[in-house]
Amino acid sequence: MKVRHLNCGTMHLPTGLELVCHVLLVETDAGLVLVDSGYGLDDIARPARRIGAMRRFVRPVFDVAETAARQVEGLGYRRSDVRHIVVTHFDADHIGGLADFPEATVHTTAAEYRGAVAEPGLRERIRFRSAQWAHGPVIVRHQPEGERWRGFAAAKELTEIAPGIVLISLPGHTHGHAAVAVDAGHRWVMHCGDAYFHPGSIDGYSPVPAVLAGMEAAVAWDLRQVRANHARLNELYRRNEPDLLLICAHDPDLFEHAVATE
Repeated sequence: MKVRHLNCGTMHLPTGLELVCHVLLVETDAGLVLVDSGYGLDDIARPARRIGAMRRFVRPVFDVAETAARQVEGLGYRRSDVRHIVVTHFDADHIGGLADFPEATVHTTAAEYRGAVAEPGLRERIRFRSAQWAHGPVIVRHQPEGERWRGFAAAKELTEIAPGIVLISLPGHTHGHAAVAVDAGHRWVMHCGDAYFHPGSIDGYSPVPAVLAGMEAAVAWDLRQVRANHARLNELYRRNEPDLLLICAHDPDLFEHAVATE
């Protein structure tokens, strides 16, 4: 499988800090797979309805050229070539592009589906935007349990999509947040979504900007679990395995490094 790294949504926090929406485009024998989708065309057309007040804090650029739809087409594919989208969680900046690929099957954890779609509590109803899935996609819910992947006990290989795509349970940021690991041939790419916002959270030495630390704490479904995930990912980071690239969703430096070593 070939893995391409796409930025599907540049954002600028009030402090001037720039963030990206790091999306994976995986080319498989059975078609294209996206890991997350960033912001979509409908988000740009109707930001108030689809993203809500959060847009005033993260300040998306809303560039049509950055959408996964336009980038897929720019690579010579049709949007219908995207057969599956595996999402780390249901925040708008991760699923905004779902509606641009209406034929794609969406994959998530059962816990994330329950918390965001089926049985949201008050906090979840405020956080998640039902407009993002109002187009009626087929959503497959997975129970990532019973398998191990590099020390993570709750994992599931999504063989119905393709061998070498693994959904790893990492709740904390949301009720059913997950990481997605993809075998790119020369290495595995572990997309950790929002399990951490900045490399300093897992490398143990880089300073984490206060605005990111505050935002991470403010939106966490379970902050203790978020910090436990940091510790687990730190253990993996310190092993420095040569065939593994760890990335998160929003750090621009990690994105640039991933593209440069693609």
